Amino acid sequence: MYYRIKAENLAQLYQKAADKFESMPAFATRQSAFNWTPVSFREMNNLGLDLATGLIDLGVKSRDHVGLFGDNRLEWMLADYAVQFCGAADVPRGRDISDDEIVYIVNHAGIEVAFVETIKLQNRFIGLSDQLPGLKEIILLDPKAEPASGVKKLWDVLDRGSQLRKQGDRRAEERIAGIRPDDLFTLIYTSGTTGQPKGVMLTHSNMTSQVENLPGYHNCNDRVLSVLPIWHIFERVIEMYTISFGGCTYYSSVLTLGDDMKNVEPTFMASAPRLWEKLHERIIKNIKASHPVRQVLFHIAYFLSKQYQNSLYYLYNKYLKIKPQAAWKHWLLMPFHAVRWALVMPWYGFFNAAVLERIRLGAGGSLKATISGGGALPIHIDRFFNNVGIPVLEGYGMTETSPVISVRSHDNLVVGTVGPFLKDTEVHICDQETGEVLYPNQNLPYDGKGIRGEIWVRGPQVMKGYYKQEELTAQTIKDGWLRTGDLGMITHNDCLKILGRCKATIVLSSGENVEPEPIEMRLQQSRFIDQCMVVGQDKRYLGALIVPVWEEFRNNGHGKMSDIELSQNEDVRKVIRREIKNMISPSSGFKSFEQIRDFRILPNSFQIGEELTNLHKIKRHVVEERYKSELSELYANGSSQK
Repeated sequence: MYYRIKAENLAQLYQKAADKFESMPAFATRQSAFNWTPVSFREMNNLGLDLATGLIDLGVKSRDHVGLFGDNRLEWMLADYAVQFCGAADVPRGRDISDDEIVYIVNHAGIEVAFVETIKLQNRFIGLSDQLPGLKEIILLDPKAEPASGVKKLWDVLDRGSQLRKQGDRRAEERIAGIRPDDLFTLIYTSGTTGQPKGVMLTHSNMTSQVENLPGYHNCNDRVLSVLPIWHIFERVIEMYTISFGGCTYYSSVLTLGDDMKNVEPTFMASAPRLWEKLHERIIKNIKASHPVRQVLFHIAYFLSKQYQNSLYYLYNKYLKIKPQAAWKHWLLMPFHAVRWALVMPWYGFFNAAVLERIRLGAGGSLKATISGGGALPIHIDRFFNNVGIPVLEGYGMTETSPVISVRSHDNLVVGTVGPFLKDTEVHICDQETGEVLYPNQNLPYDGKGIRGEIWVRGPQVMKGYYKQEELTAQTIKDGWLRTGDLGMITHNDCLKILGRCKATIVLSSGENVEPEPIEMRLQQSRFIDQCMVVGQDKRYLGALIVPVWEEFRNNGHGKMSDIELSQNEDVRKVIRREIKNMISPSSGFKSFEQIRDFRILPNSFQIGEELTNLHKIKRHVVEERYKSELSELYANGSSQK
């Protein structure tokens, strides 16, 4: 039986979940690989009310902004419960926040009370106190740590609230009754890839629309693993979605993810492309290191799975249709796919159980679906996992849209797309320069399907605006339509396909427009290239900054060399040059002006909080500033292919 709670605001969602699911586990904290401590829906609700009352006693008012700085843990979610029960809005960020961002966000948002996760983060806030004149209270989340003088423990604030409630204090319930759908539930400052953080105002109605409209069939028996940054809106939506159907959220981390996938055996989770890229790398590496017979068996199994799945996609009309196809052509090929499917099925069934099941066990063996978001899923990774029977459902969205705009479902799984739009969501494809609507447009062939342009969105998930930035809000939202800044098209099976970023578009001096992301994703398919960024704005040709997979070179005769030494090694340069030439070529579908003419090798990887956002997106402006000498050298003397 599938069930989903409907609510007018998040505080009401939390309370209805407590009434519906009572003693069932809502959240679980890892103590060891096989030992998890659960907290029930009723316990969480009561703790949230106690903490909310403690916050009200500290002076938190309705519609205040409360800072919430930390990563995935039960206390983070408890603080979120309490802030919502106060009728306030939280302002969340992770532990990797920089000092400059702390100062900017706390002052810009007018934060007077802030939760911080660790002693280290507490000390950073204390050290910045002269620059944070409005911050009155710091509350430490970690229950095992001893706070500094003047800093409060979360559990001390909660105990104070508990005492007040025992004395009849019901201010939290009064605050909940006063929450309006248009009130803010959060103010999220985007980490951004292009500069200063922007405060995205998201309302209770934004979030409840997501909880109601996400496609899926789940119930209270589902186990959901939490590994993406909890402050990011994608992970928060999944946590609230899980609350709505009574599932249990298990708090994992990158360090323990492999073990937790096997031990928890999650049935559903939010994920990012990098997770699946790393898992794919590990699977392929293990296969190459296995006995030759096992390698042959895997290749046979994967070949059969591709034939089986491709025919299945065709028979159910779930294959990618970028161009229109005449009905007679579709029906002409139906017998071929039906026969292929029937012939392959018994062999596929055997190899699926004997070989591919071992791969699925690496993801827990019980995973019914995962939604991948926060970045583009490389097409070869997408195909691989869906072919081996791990259903990766790619979605699309942004912080400004709470975040989901479209997502694939089991009923509409078209690999290479991000699925159809959510219910109540409208999408236009518009000309980047003029704003002319290209889709839907009855004056264009096929109503504008297959034509690329900027994605505009209108729906209940669209943000209220950017905090204290009315001009920027007006530029971004026009007549209710939000300009995403992303390029896309509507396929001929009514799914959205993402083609890149408008702002990431590189314009060469010849006037040619180049989308760097498809080139970067292609290069990163090489076993020798870990990370890369394509450059060339206003230049005659494209270049690239490359971070190699150093282990591949150490395993091939360069084992004693450091990363810096390897970055200067001519053998390494020759291999990277060969890989670029082979992978970005006309034969692989790239145009002549999309060829990489020169590159530079970087000795250090891009890091989260530095060159990368929490979801592994490249902060292009940071990379360009940090490696401006390499970029200057890259274009100093034409193409030298160093």
